[in-house]
Amino acid sequence: MQSHMIYAGFFSLGIIVAADVAAFEPLPQSAPVPIGNPMSDAKVQLGKQLYFDPRLSLDGTVSCNSCHNVMANGTDNRTVSKGVFGHLGERNAPTVWNAAFMTAQFWDGRAADLETQAKGPFLNSVEMGMPSGESVEQRVKDIPGYKQNFIAVFGAGEASISFDNIARAIAAFERTLITPNSPFDYFVRGDEGAIGDAAKRGMQLVENIGCTSCHTGVNFSGPELPAGNAFLQPFPIFKDNEYIVRYKLDEDEGKFESTHRLEDKHMFKVPSWRNVALTAPYFHNGAVATLDEAVRVMAKTQLNTDLDDNEISDIVAFLNSLSGEFPQLTLPRLPESPNETVISESPESREIVISVNEKERVEKTRLVR
Repeated sequence: MQSHMIYAGFFSLGIIVAADVAAFEPLPQSAPVPIGNPMSDAKVQLGKQLYFDPRLSLDGTVSCNSCHNVMANGTDNRTVSKGVFGHLGERNAPTVWNAAFMTAQFWDGRAADLETQAKGPFLNSVEMGMPSGESVEQRVKDIPGYKQNFIAVFGAGEASISFDNIARAIAAFERTLITPNSPFDYFVRGDEGAIGDAAKRGMQLVENIGCTSCHTGVNFSGPELPAGNAFLQPFPIFKDNEYIVRYKLDEDEGKFESTHRLEDKHMFKVPSWRNVALTAPYFHNGAVATLDEAVRVMAKTQLNTDLDDNEISDIVAFLNSLSGEFPQLTLPRLPESPNETVISESPESREIVISVNEKERVEKTRLVR
């Protein structure tokens, strides 16, 4: 194995000769809750209904769960997701499990919190395709069974069903999506036998070569920052290698695509390692199919390091130890639509469908996650 230098962004930190267990943290049993959106069982259940309800998309086919399947690993395991009218996007769907520990959301960190993120897919033309927050509110109001649920959570009044409250309820549900008690978590709490020798070697190796310069903290997605502050890193850093072209790693310009600031070119939020063994394919474009290849690519593009097969195997064993316990979820019973409601046949929907389809013929729409 060659001599390694650790990089964090563009600066070196040196070599750590042994894994420091104290530097690793177990995942908490619950996520932080913002003052402006306190939790309650009723709010979580309402958010769960909204999360699973495809009627809140333009053509009535796409829900939050379509791309972030919480009955599995919180993704759709697609290279990129499929939205309304079969539109395909350009970024891979990150898992929603443990997203509550992120201090910002989306691949470029442009959403400050889960509440802000929850609004994005509704209004994205190739995700759920709704034309406005008001149109989302109206969809919910058109389903009578939601009214009493919103009143129970947010109180009576015309403002009970609002786009803000829809997002608050979904975010409350998402804050329950935690996967603690992985083999790694038991190990760092003192159970030496919770992970095997290969995983222990891999744990040491990710420190020694510098992976944990970025993948740190309870979620392995960066240091603890104030809410709304994304931990961003340039990707890729080292471009003189075969992987850049093979996997088209530098075609997406990262945060620059939403800010248009030069300093944001190719800047991405550091993704979590939690449950990473379950969430293939990998990277922002979903171009890498297997975890061992993802490790090999990251080592070369971010650290300019070539790992041998044994080193990759050990790191993969460590990453496998980060798969946690998924709580048992049951599908929610959704409020019934009135008999006369046929989403795809309303005049408003027809007009919007025609508009979206015409736009699709003349320009490429994007699914930005």
